Amino acid sequence: MLPSSRTQLGLFFILLCPANIIGLWWAVGSPLVMDPNSICRKTKRLAGKQAELCQLEPEIVQEVAKGTKLGVRECQYQFRFRRWNCTSHSKYFGKILQQDIRETAFVYAITAAGVSHAITQACSMGELLQCGCELTRSRAPPVPTAGPGLESTAWEWGGCGDDVQFGYEKSQQFMDAKSKKGKNDIRALIDLHNNEAGRLAVRSYMRTECKCHGLSGSCTLRTCWRKMPHFREVGDRLLERFNGAFKVMGGNDGKTLIPVGDNIKPPDKQDLIYSADSPDFCSANRKTGSLGTRGRVCNSTAMDTSGCDLLCCGRGHREETVVLEENCLCRFHWCCVVQCRKCSVRQELSLCI
Repeated sequence: MLPSSRTQLGLFFILLCPANIIGLWWAVGSPLVMDPNSICRKTKRLAGKQAELCQLEPEIVQEVAKGTKLGVRECQYQFRFRRWNCTSHSKYFGKILQQDIRETAFVYAITAAGVSHAITQACSMGELLQCGCELTRSRAPPVPTAGPGLESTAWEWGGCGDDVQFGYEKSQQFMDAKSKKGKNDIRALIDLHNNEAGRLAVRSYMRTECKCHGLSGSCTLRTCWRKMPHFREVGDRLLERFNGAFKVMGGNDGKTLIPVGDNIKPPDKQDLIYSADSPDFCSANRKTGSLGTRGRVCNSTAMDTSGCDLLCCGRGHREETVVLEENCLCRFHWCCVVQCRKCSVRQELSLCI
């Protein structure tokens, strides 16, 4: 193993404790991430249900790792135009996890959602022996969609519905590790709440898909099944929750969370919550996990978070011309070969100073 990888792993092992398993799974680029045997062998702090999964269902651990990578990619997509762009740089990401801010809430939620989504998808694809398609025998028939000619159509459940409940339970089993008693109770409650919000962003938005059967294209019978939302929809939904996240504080009993501010309704299970204000992420600061925005590409004409005014924190920006190589003049040659030339393209970029 390269020294840099060893250093990276060392940091994530320090972060790894029963209340904070996510640090390990965000060790992007580490060979450990996608190797369940290494994970289970080297992470000696795993206990309870997590250790049981490692011992009895290593293939589930593999899907947990895939789900976390799915969450990483989605987080980086959703935050690509923000001052904190969901960097997975080990020296900075660890500091983010140590704070109870909005960004951490999103990390927990998108990770739990990714794990639930990946495991459920593996079930539907027949990649796991423990699960398969959703059982629909006891479920009520689907409600017909309003439309001409559908009033007399026969309906039944069929196809391969996604067993989202199995993915939900396995995500809950592995991600909701118990925390130590004492001063970390409030933080643990917040993390568990955000984990649940992520899973519900998948489970609560299942959609019904149907296929018509009949002669000459008629629809005398419709077979329907339940499908998960696309993960981009999950990310979009959680970003909305991030923008409207609730600030909370611990109650006197140490077991409840109270919204901060007057006349604020309590957050529901799908809301994201946090207890500390985020840094501005304008300047590099290892203490807060901020990489800063110097050198970031911005949009000089946009008025949103991607605009140079906001992204550059008022420091201004400079224009730079770069020359990029890209494929061009591509031709398809029978059979199955595409040949392209390399063309140089000049591109004007706005960079934060």
